[in-house]
Amino acid sequence: MRYGIVKGSLCTIYEKASEKMVSDGQVLSGIADEVTHGMIVAVTGDAEAEKYPETESSAAMFLPVRTFYNYTGYLPAEDVLEVPLEAAKEWEASDLRVVNGICVDVTSLPKVQGVKLISLFRGSLVKVLDWESEREGWARVELADGRVGYMRNQFLSEKKFSQAGAWLDELPQAEIADENAFRRAVAETAKTYLGVQYRWGGKTTAGIDCSGLVSASYMLNGILIYRDAKIMDGFPLREIRKEEMKMGDLLFFPGHVAMYLGDGLYIHSTGKIGSGGVVFNSLNPESPIYRQDLVDCMTAVGSIFA
Repeated sequence: MRYGIVKGSLCTIYEKASEKMVSDGQVLSGIADEVTHGMIVAVTGDAEAEKYPETESSAAMFLPVRTFYNYTGYLPAEDVLEVPLEAAKEWEASDLRVVNGICVDVTSLPKVQGVKLISLFRGSLVKVLDWESEREGWARVELADGRVGYMRNQFLSEKKFSQAGAWLDELPQAEIADENAFRRAVAETAKTYLGVQYRWGGKTTAGIDCSGLVSASYMLNGILIYRDAKIMDGFPLREIRKEEMKMGDLLFFPGHVAMYLGDGLYIHSTGKIGSGGVVFNSLNPESPIYRQDLVDCMTAVGSIFA
């Protein structure tokens, strides 16, 4: 098995070896997922040429990959730094921190006037070399491609999730010492995406879809759930009765998922006209943000505490 570390800022995982797919005569986006800088993937095969290039000479190469949370697809080869297993493990074992800002620049100097090396979205990973570098408030960090730069340490948080699932046969999950504290934390994380635009297959503050929102919120708190809007065997989410749902549990609809916040309120990323992104809605018919269409078609409630 080969491995790779994502070296781009925000990289798309496609369903097939192409940025596009054809459905009912329409050319559509082939996006399935997104991964951010510093994330580890398993490379599961040889590179393939793009299926629908504009011209034969413009055909890009795509690598079949499996993410550390067991999602598969194709990444543009240019976005992946291929490394041996030992190097992937060394990267994972280093002082990796999670970018927690909406979009954060890494610069050549510990000052805002420094040259921008890369812009990173929430969930990206960097190796911290010095938490407090030669200037207060600035951390010295190393990028996946070995470049060294600086970013404000206020935008760096503890990495609570493990990427060892890229080489293990199981998904390592964080130990939850306090159920109520975890429920509050995952709900607060989801709220930090309020107002982010809806993006099909998106999983960052640049744009996010419904399952991207809930899976990213869980991941940033140490728990890896299935990336799509369904309850899948092999992942920690289990169906519970609607009457049992609590803050942080997930509400499922046909092709859609939301996170319950309590008191009838839920948060989700929706492409519905008038919303177009991450918003609150309510299960309460008396609320001005009630969505009758969703209430009528709710299929299941899922919880990791079932």
